Amino acid sequence: MDIKEYIDRDPALREVSQMKETVWINPRLLSVDRTAADLQKVVSDGDIADAEARLGRFAPFIALRFPETRADGGLIESPLEDIPLMQKALEETCGCRIPGRLMMKMDSHLAIAGSVKARGGIYEVLKHAEDLAVAAGKLDVNESYTRLAGPDMREFFGQYTMQVGSTGNLGMSIGIMSAALGFKVKVHMSADAKRWKKDLLRSKGVEVIEYDDDYSRAVAEGRKNSDLDPRSYFVDDEKSVDLFLGYAVAAGRLKGQLEEKGIKVDADHPLIVYIPAGVGGAPGGVSYGLKRIFGDDVHCFFTEPVRCPSVLLGVATQLFEKANVHDFGISGKTEADGLACASPSGFVTRMMTNLLSGEFTVDDWRLYDYLRLLDKTEGKRVEPSSCAAFIGPCSLLEAEASGKYCSIHGLSEKRLADSTQIVWMTGGLLVPEKIWEEYLSRHLSQS
Repeated sequence: MDIKEYIDRDPALREVSQMKETVWINPRLLSVDRTAADLQKVVSDGDIADAEARLGRFAPFIALRFPETRADGGLIESPLEDIPLMQKALEETCGCRIPGRLMMKMDSHLAIAGSVKARGGIYEVLKHAEDLAVAAGKLDVNESYTRLAGPDMREFFGQYTMQVGSTGNLGMSIGIMSAALGFKVKVHMSADAKRWKKDLLRSKGVEVIEYDDDYSRAVAEGRKNSDLDPRSYFVDDEKSVDLFLGYAVAAGRLKGQLEEKGIKVDADHPLIVYIPAGVGGAPGGVSYGLKRIFGDDVHCFFTEPVRCPSVLLGVATQLFEKANVHDFGISGKTEADGLACASPSGFVTRMMTNLLSGEFTVDDWRLYDYLRLLDKTEGKRVEPSSCAAFIGPCSLLEAEASGKYCSIHGLSEKRLADSTQIVWMTGGLLVPEKIWEEYLSRHLSQS
């Protein structure tokens, strides 16, 4: 089937190809019970538990090297906060109704890397470091990992190179943690990556290689460069199971936070989550973890810019990694730099085919309006890419497609009134003050 046939057959894809704000509901969504057996063969609950245990082993080292994590014992975790003032302001300014309790998962403020990538990216670096050290007889998993901070271990890791392709935030998580361990680091960055992110990485001793092209080129060049060096390890955002596992750990931690706040999640108290998507790794891993814990009581939606909805296209067409926004006449150029991935992860789009509830696309001009509104109402600052999440709760009851979804899946008025809706913030902590001033003053015309 050629691209025109996809567009002609699906009215939602026609809107997407015209770069209009669109609500796409996944027709392949299945009950978790019907998908569990097959998906558990790829990523099991045991795999996620193993990833959580590994992060626990590294916690003493992280607390030693990154003092900002000591209060949490070296665990890298973000707050879950109510945003009632933002909820009210969104209803008033957008003319919408947002039922239930609106909360914000602040992965935008994760320690060390200041983004959701601090989960998957840092986890994969730590796993590779452990694998190398244990194989060389330099580390026992039963001893304190504080010894990894010693000069002998830095010398050991200095023989090896970590490489990654990135639009910015993944590169920062890989670069900062790899450098902390002593690895040589090369981050291949696309034209979309912000200058301040490149400067920050270079200040940490990371080699930044720039390309006048998009994310896919940065990944391809990084992979090729790494393959030439037998002591180089490439963190592959398009294919990595380890990245996925690092993100999936977030679900269990969110469960604990909900329980601490006395928030129920069941059929009568549904959980609805909106996560911005770039190549798909972070939202895919988080959503998979949530579905493993909460089953059909959690509804996972991705949000993407109208100018780069690659994950939507990958899942909707089942072209997976072969879907490319340019083939649909979409520019791929967006203010949401962290989401500027022209093609999605084939691994994630396959994993999410029967788990993803749907997608909301958002025009760039809204990102800065949401950003200013959040700063004004709650005093929180997050990157424009993070703000893509707000289109979800604003549209859930306003769009015909998502309204039908609610009806079909038993999200009645009563259940929605008792729901918890979470917007997942993906970056913001490390943004320099000068850049915040630019973000807050930036106004785009409506397209």
